[in-house]
Amino acid sequence: MNLAQSRKPKTSKDRHSSYAFFAVLKIVKILSTLILMVMRKYNLPMKKLPILFAAILFALLSASALSATCGGGGGGGTGGMNSMGIPDQIYNVPWRVHAPEAPPVNAGLVLYWFPSSAQEVQKSSLRTSRVLSLYAAQCVSMEIIDESSPLGKQLAGDAKLPVAVLATPDGKALGKTENQDGFLRAGPVEKLVDDEIKRRENSLEQQLKQAKERAKSGDNAGAIPIYRAVLEQKCLFPKKAKDASKELKKLGVTDIGEVADPPNFDPAVSARIESTMKQGLQAENNAKYMEAAQLYQKAHLMDPADPTPLRYLGEVYRHETGDWDKATQTFDAILAMPADPLARAVALHGLGKMTIHDGEFKKGLGLMEQSVQVFPIALAYRNLAVYWNSEGDEAKTDYYVRKALSLEPTDAYNLVFAAGFMAAHGHGDEALKIAQQNEGMMPASYNLAAIYAQLGQKDKALALLKRHFFGYERFQAVRSKEMMEARVDAVFASLMNDPAFISLTSGADGRLPLPQRRGMAAGAGSTQ
Repeated sequence: MNLAQSRKPKTSKDRHSSYAFFAVLKIVKILSTLILMVMRKYNLPMKKLPILFAAILFALLSASALSATCGGGGGGGTGGMNSMGIPDQIYNVPWRVHAPEAPPVNAGLVLYWFPSSAQEVQKSSLRTSRVLSLYAAQCVSMEIIDESSPLGKQLAGDAKLPVAVLATPDGKALGKTENQDGFLRAGPVEKLVDDEIKRRENSLEQQLKQAKERAKSGDNAGAIPIYRAVLEQKCLFPKKAKDASKELKKLGVTDIGEVADPPNFDPAVSARIESTMKQGLQAENNAKYMEAAQLYQKAHLMDPADPTPLRYLGEVYRHETGDWDKATQTFDAILAMPADPLARAVALHGLGKMTIHDGEFKKGLGLMEQSVQVFPIALAYRNLAVYWNSEGDEAKTDYYVRKALSLEPTDAYNLVFAAGFMAAHGHGDEALKIAQQNEGMMPASYNLAAIYAQLGQKDKALALLKRHFFGYERFQAVRSKEMMEARVDAVFASLMNDPAFISLTSGADGRLPLPQRRGMAAGAGSTQ
């Protein structure tokens, strides 16, 4: 019998449905205290505190819809993201905060969002739009911008926030969508981008007709440059570029390259895909991983040019079932197609994590560094913290822990992860308090064990590791990898010669060098 079938499935509903209103209020108080501890430890700006408390309440009141993470210290699955307080989220639009010092966008279009408040960002439908997510894979950059910045003043003008502005990379405004009754909804913003894309497509269509007429009259030399000009816009306009490519081949041009198929924006198709993806997410949250994989695959086949179903599918293979061959194939497919920054970041992170486990440490590190450059995700930052901690670089470790916390400062999983580093660096009392307040968090079992192991509580650490391996994980392929990581993880240095620990991790896959052969430092939590 498959181990996935031999135990009662873990469900997010089981973990959350028993929380009554007063329990939620109690957790708010607890997490508020823990956030203060972590903010002081990592010197996060105290001016953000009111926003963090508001975010806590919102996230907790949405707790029944939060997607679970599992395995190791950094989480994973559910497309590489948590739901961040938005029920049944699937399509995370890869919004970046505009930073003047960041490399400038030099191609395509830029959609700027000027929110009115942090609460609006937390709740907005602009964060979960399939249409905007697909456009993000077609050279439409998504940026959140402050209206008081020089570019913000230029683009937003005197508009009442919130507002969205579509612009060229050099800052020329092409269109604006203002709020209705104080709300900026995804539909009108999608239409803003749709209308500009259609206008430009009509212009390209005229160019294609002009080139075709020239070719028909025998003026191939005049037609080819026009077709090439259309082909060069294949990122924004893959369908028109495909038409140009086909005509160029008829004229004997061979140095064309591949043009990807365009995604399907049809509303009816989108509705079917999103419905199927939500069913897959529900199955994954209920630990029905094979069913989730089948549903994500079904959604992928509805539109093979959409990278999001592949993002979820790859994480199921990597993190939930341990089928790393399929995970590698899936992540490679994402990187080979036009994909939004979030999908690319999750794929690079997944490949990096698997590469490190296979013993190619520097190559895996490079992939994870690429991941956060493409798009920042807390999961990748946590893994980078673990890597540099294992190398004994306290400064880089601290830097990446801060980065993870800055992205998800109210996330209890993040707090437990940070507590593992507190325990290793002289803050045992604070770490213990966080561990005790979150001891029932099944997904954090590995890192909870790490905290107790570093504080000398051997029996507690072993019990939590046992819970992680045999009460939480469902597939031996995952379990064997995590047992291996525990055997080389210096947070368990005090247990490595203990017969009970050796027995508990006896199913380790043997892929990683043992600590004495690699000089690992204390405090390296797993982030499977």
